Amino acid sequence: MKQQPKLSFWQIWNVSFGFLGVQFGFALQNANVSRILSDLGADLHSLSLFWLVAPIMGLLIQPIVGAASDHTWNGVGRRNPYILGGAVAAAFAMCMMPNAPLFVQLMSPMLFGAVMLALMDASFNVAFQPFRSLVSDMVPSSQRNKGYAVQAFLINVGAIIGSILPFVLTNVVGLENASKAGEVAPSVTVAFYVGASIMLGTVLWTVFRTREYPPKKYYAYKGLDRKEVEAQLAAERKATFGEKMRRFVQLMITMPKTMKQLALVQFFSWFALFIMWVYTMPAITQNAWGIEAKWFDSAYLSSLSEVPAYIAEAKGAAGDWVGILFAAYSLFAAIFAIFITRIANKVGRKLTYSLALLAGGLGYLSFVLFDDPTIVTANLLITEVEIPSGALNLIFPMIGVGVAWAAILAMPYAILAGSLPAEKTGVYMGIFNFTIAAPQIISGLFAGWIVSAVFDNNAIYILMLAGVAMILGAASVFIVDDAPDEDESVSDDATLTGSTN
Repeated sequence: MKQQPKLSFWQIWNVSFGFLGVQFGFALQNANVSRILSDLGADLHSLSLFWLVAPIMGLLIQPIVGAASDHTWNGVGRRNPYILGGAVAAAFAMCMMPNAPLFVQLMSPMLFGAVMLALMDASFNVAFQPFRSLVSDMVPSSQRNKGYAVQAFLINVGAIIGSILPFVLTNVVGLENASKAGEVAPSVTVAFYVGASIMLGTVLWTVFRTREYPPKKYYAYKGLDRKEVEAQLAAERKATFGEKMRRFVQLMITMPKTMKQLALVQFFSWFALFIMWVYTMPAITQNAWGIEAKWFDSAYLSSLSEVPAYIAEAKGAAGDWVGILFAAYSLFAAIFAIFITRIANKVGRKLTYSLALLAGGLGYLSFVLFDDPTIVTANLLITEVEIPSGALNLIFPMIGVGVAWAAILAMPYAILAGSLPAEKTGVYMGIFNFTIAAPQIISGLFAGWIVSAVFDNNAIYILMLAGVAMILGAASVFIVDDAPDEDESVSDDATLTGSTN
């Protein structure tokens, strides 16, 4: 097997730089979709059902895109065509979604918002999966921890900027953050426009600065017989739909043992994350701002001629603060991502992963403690804002959440990559997305019922349930087999990845 050349830091950076923009858009979605859908008429019970769109799209699209990118070799590359196409489609949906009220003659604003959410999530997934495979393709085994750590860092930088943007547009630029009935706040609309532009720019950077290995070199670096692999791929392309489905099922059955073991960890982790993304906004509005649960009941709201100004203002302020909290956990994740490679190399990936998930679980459980309604002034350097003390102090639980998020973005893929056959990395990475999508679908189906029937619409308690799930994920890490990395020496062979050097 020909030794795969090691990459410089900036070459690894370029491989994942586009993920910064994709995550920028995804962060805007995570922090604001519940707010947008609530403004358009969704209640707490239905919110989680709307959020099912994301994992369902991932479940359907990522394996297809993964398999397709395994078969693709053209002038743009192997993974790059899908990354670029997904980004363009996602940018279109991001520009359309906040403008749902403009299309009321075609369909209800909430239905239009749901359609654009589906398109946006489908497009994000088209881009997400090839980025994971691109790192596996381009980064040699000995640099795998660093490759996924850099990707995790860039993901979180994008998430920080995307999460705080509506807050900045309101408190620094001066745009309105309170919405009228059936409309989206101007600050959120402009934020989605900016996010779409940044996403396209960063993806173009990766596409033009990363030249993927051509088939001959790729197969040589991975120790594969090119003619044998190409013959197999040609046979797969000619197969009937039924044959393709049988092969896919066979791949599911024969997936590496490590992937099956990671599935349990992924279940608990992503079950908890889904709850956080859906319910943080109503949870802190109720717990820190003291707004009663009835103000999230669509039936009650529809019985009123208008929502009182103080309720709209509180929801707007809480929605903006969710962006700050999400930016905070992304910041802590980015900081931890800088050190996670060194920690994992020293104490092992499994222990690093488990302790990080434990920190996240404890962070979720502590949310209920921060309910002090005393108004304080928070200095955020770029501006000052008056918020409840309990909301301000929620920054501290976000440290644990951020540590967990950094590990979730890096450790499963670093553990998994070494167990995958190189010629099927894309399809297996797509199949691995089942372990992300399935727990979110389960969470989406049951979380709304739990928050209404069990917790009487008090959303703070479902965040505590997320904490329990994350701790169970931490315990599950120890069943995972993690093969040691191969020791690869530096090769003098010229690399094919563009560098800023």
